[in-house]
Amino acid sequence: METASLFAAGWASGVNAYLTVLVLAIAGRAGWADVPDSIERPWVIAGAAVLFVIEFVVDKIALLDSAWDVAHTLIRPTVGAALGAAIAGAELGEWEASLLAGSLALVGHAAKATTRLTINLSPEPATNVVASFAEDGLVTALVVLAVTRPRLAAVLAIVATIVSIVVVIVLIRVLRRGWRRLRSRWRRGAQTAVD
Repeated sequence: METASLFAAGWASGVNAYLTVLVLAIAGRAGWADVPDSIERPWVIAGAAVLFVIEFVVDKIALLDSAWDVAHTLIRPTVGAALGAAIAGAELGEWEASLLAGSLALVGHAAKATTRLTINLSPEPATNVVASFAEDGLVTALVVLAVTRPRLAAVLAIVATIVSIVVVIVLIRVLRRGWRRLRSRWRRGAQTAVD
């Protein structure tokens, strides 16, 4: 794999680490790409497949998906960093590749987690399911591009990273505003109960 692939694999790991590993492993086993041997091992494929199925179900359930995201705040960037180290080429050493891919995964994860929390605060449930399918489609497409068109995938991952940073900043402001309104309602309700 080209070093450029680690940009896409890193960011995609932040959105869905297990699907990223699974698509890379399948591409390697099928001979579609030169994937590091460590990713193609049967136990890695089996583990990624089982965890992907669990995440696929959990990701569709409002609030449970946000709890899953909190639990994966360390896991997704760690998987991204491990993929970066595995993909590292001649241009980047393992440490540099690991740090870069892990950082991209952290940004992707932050965007997913804040977006999903915002969606979970809306009253209708369909958006959550649509968002989950869209994320899985995006991850699959980006990882397939990472093995077939690494430089294009790298550019798209950089764009996705910039968009993710903007999304996180905007949504954190929205969530703070919502939290302040909710607290003021609670205070008014408590004051009314005392009177």
